[in-house]
Amino acid sequence: MGLTITEKIFSDHSGEIGRAGEIVRVKVDMTIANDITTPLSIRAFEKAGATRLANPYGFAICMDHFIPAHNINAANQARISRDFALSRNLPYFFDEKEMGIEHALLPEKGLIVPGDIIIGADSHTCTHGALGAFATGMGSTDLAYTMATGKNWFKIPVSIKVELRGKPAKHIYGKDVILETISRLGVSGAAYKALEFAGSGLTYLGMDDRFSLCNMAIEAGAKSGVIAYDSVAKTFLSDKQLARKPRIFASDADAFYERTITIDIDAMEPVVAFPFLPENKRGIGEAAKQGIRIDQAFIGSCTNGRISDLRIAATILKGKKVAKHSRLIITPATQKIALQAQQEGLYEIFAEAGAVVSNPTCGACMGGYMGVLGDGERCISASNRNFVGRMGSKTSEVYLANSAVVAASAIAGEIADPR
Repeated sequence: MGLTITEKIFSDHSGEIGRAGEIVRVKVDMTIANDITTPLSIRAFEKAGATRLANPYGFAICMDHFIPAHNINAANQARISRDFALSRNLPYFFDEKEMGIEHALLPEKGLIVPGDIIIGADSHTCTHGALGAFATGMGSTDLAYTMATGKNWFKIPVSIKVELRGKPAKHIYGKDVILETISRLGVSGAAYKALEFAGSGLTYLGMDDRFSLCNMAIEAGAKSGVIAYDSVAKTFLSDKQLARKPRIFASDADAFYERTITIDIDAMEPVVAFPFLPENKRGIGEAAKQGIRIDQAFIGSCTNGRISDLRIAATILKGKKVAKHSRLIITPATQKIALQAQQEGLYEIFAEAGAVVSNPTCGACMGGYMGVLGDGERCISASNRNFVGRMGSKTSEVYLANSAVVAASAIAGEIADPR
């Protein structure tokens, strides 16, 4: 029997054939930490008696959750990471001077390479599987172990194939496809499994869409999301100086999958996930009929804060105004994306529509700052989670959708169909 792409990546790293269910200890190519999780990892690293990083060129700190600091505690947390990075002259330390949300910034920098094994103390680390890598979230202590040894233990996950067919209809994006996938699997239906996206429909999904697909694999409980390297990934990486030599893998025709889900993306309509789970799917036709008043709309996060999202929003917002009772917050995922949007004139469109553009941050998505919801408020968000209290008050509600739906809803002041 053949191997899946996930099994091949682990086989390559272990030097012998690795099958789903086996436990292996292998080299980690890139370890990602942020301003929230890094202090915990540093404490565990030092408590273990470690003094040096096993692989300093395979370790990155991205200050992205509470930067610039919004209070004294956040500032003190950030200082721990800064002191550690500066004292060791870390090559990949991204602070305010070169900031960005980690899962957008690292691919942009060429630090995510096909065939890599990547871990991060953030559950949306699975985003990076879109470049043909194995990427997963782990705990801060797990990160400390890898910081000290350069390796970690893994149970190779069994795979579920998500076969995409057809050409997407108008305003169907990767966000809609992953919400559809989660609605079929449920939020724990892929627990400790790899979601492998494949099929002819992938041809029509650009790199930004693919990052969205893999980013939200965790919302179905998956250990990772993965897409085999192809011409789309090749084009994305073509202008980047990669940190390592790519290793290209693809699943064998006779590889074993626990199950296969087929999605006809040409028959889809935009999807909205109602509170309080990403699996709580409604089509936009049904959702738009309910007259659900929106207090806040948000476009950003590691899911949908890329340049394509900003362009989509600008197309819908141009010449329009955000509803009087609503507010629209737009957060570019990196400084490079922000600069590109400015150069394309998107910021002018946003300002004239009444939107607020923030610095790159995870703040609004996680209910930390730059868009916290108050009691009873409703937000339609292009982010990834909508459980109780995710973006602020425990009595607030979050509806997940693509950037087109969010922009259209901001104008209407209620959930609206952008088509």
